[in-house]
Formats: sequence, C-alpha cells, structure tokens
Amino acid sequence: MKALLFTCVLVPWLAAAAASAGRSEQDSQLIVGSLPASERNGYFADHSKLRRARRALPVADEPGDGPMGQAGDASDLPTCLLCVCLTGSVYCEEVSPDMTSVPNLPKETAYLYARFNKIKKIRTKDFADIVTMKRIDLTGNMISEIEDGAFSSLPLLEELTLAENKLAKLPMLPAKLKYFNANGNLLKTKGVKANAFKKLTTLVNLYLADNQMEAIPHIPDSVQILHLQNNNITDVNIDTFCRSNDTYYLRPSLSEVRMDGNPVVLSKYPDSFTCMKVLPIGQYR
Repeated sequence: MKALLFTCVLVPWLAAAAASAGRSEQDSQLIVGSLPASERNGYFADHSKLRRARRALPVADEPGDGPMGQAGDASDLPTCLLCVCLTGSVYCEEVSPDMTSVPNLPKETAYLYARFNKIKKIRTKDFADIVTMKRIDLTGNMISEIEDGAFSSLPLLEELTLAENKLAKLPMLPAKLKYFNANGNLLKTKGVKANAFKKLTTLVNLYLADNQMEAIPHIPDSVQILHLQNNNITDVNIDTFCRSNDTYYLRPSLSEVRMDGNPVVLSKYPDSFTCMKVLPIGQYR
C-alpha cells in the first residue's frame, strides 16, 4: 500500500518540479542569451545613436513646435489659404490674422474683394503683373497712401472702390474706369487735382461723398450719377457743370447730383445748372 501511495503521489510531484525547473532555465537563456554577443552589442550601439540623434534635433523639428504653431500675420500664409479663390475672383474679407497689405494675387485675377481689413498702403508692385484685373474693392481698410502708378498697369480696370479709408490724396486713375467710389475718406480739394477725372471719358458713377472737399473738380460728360454730399463745398460756377463759352452745351446724361450737406446755397447760382436736365439735390435757401 505504501509503495502504491509513493508511486501515485510522490512520483508525479517530482516530475512536475523537474519540468518547472527546466522551463525556468530555458526562459532565462532566452532572455539573457537569446542574441549572440556580437548582435546584442550592435543593437545597443544603434539604440544609443538614435537617442543622441533625437537630442541633437532643433526645437522646431519636434512635433507641434513648427512655425504653424506660432502666431503670425497674413503675409506669412498663401493667399488662397487666407482668402477664397474662385476662377478669376479673390475674396479676402475680414481676414484673420490681420491683413495689412495687398496679398500676392494669382496672375489671372480679374476681381478682388479685400474689404474690412487693415491694409494701410497700396504699392505700385501690388498689381504690377495683374493685367486681367477689372474690379478692385478695398472698402473699409486703413489706406492712407497710394503710390503713384499703383493702378496704371491695369488696362482693363473698370471699377475701383476705395470707400471708408483714410485717403487725403487721390492717385492717378486708369482711363477706362466706369465706376469710382471714394466715399468716406479725408479728401480735400488740394488732394484731388482739378483734372483728376478729365481723361476718364467712360466714367459713369462718381462717388466722393463724406469727405472734406471745398470745390468740385472737373466732371466728365459721361458721368450719370454724381455724389458730393457731406463735404465743405461753398460755391459753384457756370463752368462747374456747364460751359460759359457754349450756350448750347447740354448734359443729358447727368441724371443725379447730390450736394446736400454742403454749406453752398444752390439758389445763388441759377445759371450754373442750365445745361442739366435735373437740379442738384441740396440747400436752396
């Protein structure tokens, strides 16, 4: 009976213990000696090189630390990332970060809407290569200076809006303009040459309201709508709209003239409007 108990209990226990010891020794060999010494040394050498290379990287090469993670202005970014670019049209309205200058435009741009930004100056180079430009709208910026010739390289430009800026002087304007709006600036008569619009023989709409002008510049015969309200105009004469040397001269195209909000009393100059089919809107007494 004792022999049977020894055989059934003690022998299996001894066999299991021996197997466990064998496995432990095998696992130890796999961990410590799984690679030959030459390969193991190469592995640790390569790992050390990798760690040294990472420490040597400049800060900007670390993830999340590149230039796009830092604040900049609009000039640092591509135009069509800041603006909406459609075929021939660029829309840059209320751009963030602040747009302080005209962006680099695609060569085929025909229509630019850069309203309500913080553009301060128009440079000659801004539109130098955009010969397809037909319309520019820069309403609501902070433009106080426009370099001479800034628009002279735009042979197809028909509409130019510079309303609600800080202009005290008008630049030379393209000859083919049909629409010009400089409402709400700081324009005085000395900043608007008497013949500023003389060569604009296709001009139809001329808006110069809400400025500080004391006199009316030459108005081309082609003009149909003229807004001069809320200036400092104190007088008009027969040559302002008509011609003193031509009693037959008529201006049938001039259909709307606003001069309200000016000091001038229009009834004092009855002969100044005889060539017009409508009287100006303004103060008559």
